[in-house]
Amino acid sequence: MEVIFVLIGVSLVLAVTFLILFFKAMKDGQFDDGYTPSVRILFENQPKKSIKSQPKKTKSYE
Repeated sequence: MEVIFVLIGVSLVLAVTFLILFFKAMKDGQFDDGYTPSVRILFENQPKKSIKSQPKKTKSYE
């Protein structure tokens, strides 16, 4: 029974440690995306195709 209390204590210490490391990584900018904004600017001003501008397809019954 004492082993369960030890394992719970160890798991809580590990969970708190990982939580602290996660917040530290967030603060340092580890998860900031530096690539997407540089690529997004290349495709930002492209005109979007609307349904109205596409030619209508007509069926030919010849």
